[in-house]
Amino acid sequence: MAEITAAMVKELREQTGAGMMDCKKALNETNGNMDEAVEFLRKNGQAKAEKKASRIAAEGICRIAAKGDKAAAVVEVNSETDFVAKNEQFQQFVEAVAEQAVNSDATDMDAFLAEAWNADSSKTVKEALVEKVAVIGENLNIRRFEKVEAANGCVVSYVHGGGRIGVIVEADTAVVNDAVKEALSNIAMQVAALNPKYVATEDVSEEYKEHEKEILKAQIEQDPKMAGKPEKVIEGAIVGRLNKELKEVCLLEQIYVKAEDGKQTVAQYLAQVGKENGTELSIKRFVRFETGEGLEKKNEDFAAEVAAQMGK
Repeated sequence: MAEITAAMVKELREQTGAGMMDCKKALNETNGNMDEAVEFLRKNGQAKAEKKASRIAAEGICRIAAKGDKAAAVVEVNSETDFVAKNEQFQQFVEAVAEQAVNSDATDMDAFLAEAWNADSSKTVKEALVEKVAVIGENLNIRRFEKVEAANGCVVSYVHGGGRIGVIVEADTAVVNDAVKEALSNIAMQVAALNPKYVATEDVSEEYKEHEKEILKAQIEQDPKMAGKPEKVIEGAIVGRLNKELKEVCLLEQIYVKAEDGKQTVAQYLAQVGKENGTELSIKRFVRFETGEGLEKKNEDFAAEVAAQMGK
């Protein structure tokens, strides 16, 4: 049996919002496996319905560079400290990386790092990064990039929180005017705020649906109000709850955040704007980067670090 520490219980609480004793029990039941403990809590209705939340801990920023309204690229570059992330020299470097990305044909990080650096073709992107590390005196990492190009419409972008979140939205439209761009910018802000996982319900994989059904079934079996109900009723409850969840994770099904009636969906808002501008607006894809997503930063104990350096 793995040792269950207070730090493990704290981490599980932060990820699920479940009670301390429930988290401890879940870790004991799963021999300390964090992912399995999250599933255990979800099945017992003690955790939130969404999947394990990524801990946003790493420092750095996201930046977006665009080429007109036909192409844009978002990049995430990480630093060790928030102090460096706010440094003007670091931010200028990240902007240069974004410009590199929007003009690049690379499809993976290795190819991207091997490219000639646009600002100085005598060196590669990787060499430019190494030089910047030496100048700033802190480890830096070009973590990821993604380029989006519009074939039959346009792309719009939105950066939130000084670079904490970067969003690109691609749409098919026969009309590209200020009104259409404004509408798509509103959708980009919606993506930043509500973090949908898919464009539409038809994009959701059967694997995801079956996994969520399993979780929902386990939750319903724990509900005293559903005890003894016919299988058909239980199945209907599962489908109903799944459909409700899909409306939260699918962009077009979400309630538009600026809806005056509080009911209009994103799909209905786009249909309205399209009609007003003599076109059809169709969201093809979106990309959302959040700084540090999925990364964890070690907890720093400054007093202990100083004491260790002084030999105490």
